[in-house]
Amino acid sequence: MTKISGVFNKIHSLRERYYKASVGKNALIKLVSEAEVAEQVYNSNAIENSTLTLEETEKILLQIDLDRFISEREIFEAKNLARVVSYIDKRAKEQELTLDVMLSLHKMLISNIRDDIAGRFRKGDERVRVGSHIAPAPKEIIERLEKMLAEYNASSHENIIKRIALLHLTFEHTHPFIDGNGRIGRVINNYLLIREGFVPINIKFIDRVKYYEAFKEFDEKGKTAIMEEIVGRALTNSYYKRLAYLEGKKIITLTEYAKNNKLSHSNLINKASRQTIEAFLEKNIWKIGI
Repeated sequence: MTKISGVFNKIHSLRERYYKASVGKNALIKLVSEAEVAEQVYNSNAIENSTLTLEETEKILLQIDLDRFISEREIFEAKNLARVVSYIDKRAKEQELTLDVMLSLHKMLISNIRDDIAGRFRKGDERVRVGSHIAPAPKEIIERLEKMLAEYNASSHENIIKRIALLHLTFEHTHPFIDGNGRIGRVINNYLLIREGFVPINIKFIDRVKYYEAFKEFDEKGKTAIMEEIVGRALTNSYYKRLAYLEGKKIITLTEYAKNNKLSHSNLINKASRQTIEAFLEKNIWKIGI
């Protein structure tokens, strides 16, 4: 059995457990989702070089004044992305992902930041470069995105991790917008996961180096292995967190767990980051349900 199918089998059983545990607990599920919005926003913006900390992001979303000057752009980036994250939670179940949906999500994300490019794909001679990768010409965008969606929909019998990884890499390779491609790409991952009955994922800022390696691997070799690993781990992490709450476990830090059980903390962190124990990252701290 390949590594990725092993992860997929694990996710399949976590999903079953999640469905059983979530019966009659809609209010708790909503609370966990709402509490996660700031983390989603912080991580996605930090990957794009935002200077905001998680705490500052939370304060902006709660409309609490900050202790330092923050540019208007960063404030709108946080508020707009929070709106998009909350919006797709409901919207994804109602409507399939189309190019029009992508455009409306982009409009929500970029409005008040750059209204001239909000809600439209690159056009004319608008070219973009990401590192050494020069994105395809604007005239190719619609055809490439339509092909990407068609391939995703045609592979519904396949492993969800592979499908999301390939779609995300293809979307970012195409870079259809002048700005906001990374954030919209990560929102689209969750749109599709929610639509297919999975929980949303949170690609973490601390995994940024590996995340960029995944794009390099795809651009240079057409391979998706690194992104599959990132998506797989993010999905198990998301399930472990939700199950800890839904199954009514006592949630403690991994540090505390190590101390209580006289275990090596660094060994546990290693297992947690490989997701071989049911630990999850919450507000950048490793925790576990017992």
